[in-house]
Amino acid sequence: MTTKLDYYDVLGVPRNAGQDEIKRAFRRLAMKHHPDKNREPDAEERFKEINEAFEVLSDPEKRAMYDRFGHAGAESPFARAFEGFDIGGFGDIFDAFFGGTGRRRQPQRGADLHYRLTLAFEDAVFGCEKEVEVSRSEPCPVCNGLRAEPGTEPRKCPVCNGSGEIRRAQRSIFGQFINVTTCDRCGGEGRVVDTPCHQCRGSGREMRKRKLQVRIPAGVESGSQIRISGEGEMGLYGGGRGNVYIVLSVKEHPLFRREGDHILLDFDGSFAQAALGDEVQVPTLEGDRPLKIPAGTQSGQVFVLKKHGVPHVRGGGRGDMIVQVNVVTPTHLTEEQKRLLTELDESLRVHGRRPDGRGFMGKVKETFGG
Repeated sequence: MTTKLDYYDVLGVPRNAGQDEIKRAFRRLAMKHHPDKNREPDAEERFKEINEAFEVLSDPEKRAMYDRFGHAGAESPFARAFEGFDIGGFGDIFDAFFGGTGRRRQPQRGADLHYRLTLAFEDAVFGCEKEVEVSRSEPCPVCNGLRAEPGTEPRKCPVCNGSGEIRRAQRSIFGQFINVTTCDRCGGEGRVVDTPCHQCRGSGREMRKRKLQVRIPAGVESGSQIRISGEGEMGLYGGGRGNVYIVLSVKEHPLFRREGDHILLDFDGSFAQAALGDEVQVPTLEGDRPLKIPAGTQSGQVFVLKKHGVPHVRGGGRGDMIVQVNVVTPTHLTEEQKRLLTELDESLRVHGRRPDGRGFMGKVKETFGG
């Protein structure tokens, strides 16, 4: 047979403790050992002992009998310790035993919005300011979000008395349990609208277009996202707005290609320029720049214009421009041109020379140590 602990020892109070001290001790121990919070194996049994001790010591008559005759005089069956309050959830013990007032719906943050913005190649490289227009919910201008027709007001829900929830007591072999559900009449808000606003039909909001200024940083790429905080959908029950995410898409450029923070350019030159060397003007995003082609340049050879690429999106410099020189082979030759080329070929004796097959990107990687 299990020996019961002294009720004063269970609550950790002296035998001359007042009711306030007993109640404070019970609250502290109930919070610590409630099974919904404490996962130790003996938490439930300990919680039962705490409730049994409190049920006796908080009742002056039962306490007097216990002080005089011990456990035999208390006459307190275990099941009675759970009558009148909910042990189904940790929060409910305070509502039922310590005078709770019910729970309304909690504030909910609004949904995020996504907007796809297409940029020109130059705008993505150097950054820009853009204006976007999004559709989002706004408070109804007629009822100011109150949902009720002007001149009327929402009233306290008569079903849940403004608490937003319905409590129903259920008995079991373990005692009385409280089943808590959201109020069907008010949907958990605690208020009902008898005369809905004619403009928003009682929703308290309507869709409107809003223009937003967006700063696009230099160096962004397709797929980059920019967040605008607090400009998304309205929240519920007093919750804050969501965010707007601008998803970027960058158009292709007719001349330039991008590889990370480097810009790639194909430059078509003649056989004479490649063989004899030349200084040419090549286009960049900031205007034409001189490029020296040394004599003997091979088709596909690459040259680097430092700091003419894409600015690093997080700052701290920019990439380079990589220029690939392609020797253009003429397709329509006169008889005189054919004769001269034949003589040149014979004089240079370059028959059977194999071209370099590494390709443009292979040369780019080789240039940068890849």
